[in-house]
Amino acid sequence: MHYLTLEAASARSMRVPCAIFTQQTNSMVIVKNIEVYSLCEHHILPFFGRCHIGYIPKGGKIFGVSKLARLVDMYARRLQLQERLTEQISQEIMDSIGAMGVGVMIEARHLCMMMRGVEKQNSMMVTSSVLGTFRESVATRQEFLALIGSRHE
Repeated sequence: MHYLTLEAASARSMRVPCAIFTQQTNSMVIVKNIEVYSLCEHHILPFFGRCHIGYIPKGGKIFGVSKLARLVDMYARRLQLQERLTEQISQEIMDSIGAMGVGVMIEARHLCMMMRGVEKQNSMMVTSSVLGTFRESVATRQEFLALIGSRHE
């Protein structure tokens, strides 16, 4: 249990700005298929899946690519709700670099639904959070969804 909630204790002191670099670009940056493992706060059972992050930098501020994965871990390693996790990741990216827009999607399987209650083995929960231009522009949102859905593995 300690390992699964390890980041929660350090999250209050850990902030992302140390992972911010300068590069003049206003193109969409996407990191997809980031593994996510967390614990459902309602049932204390794991949920796991993939997180896709996209953002449009502003003012030349970009993230080091591994820091986005660390950000996912920082918020996932605690008792959590997938809906909240998705919102926390997107808001942290928006706040840390003042991005023009952010899109985050998480696709996860919940053991609380698979092994108890309704026992639905093939169910997957999908949550998304879009901020800034990702919310305001249908074209930007569609580009993000198309790129995270494409197969470049």
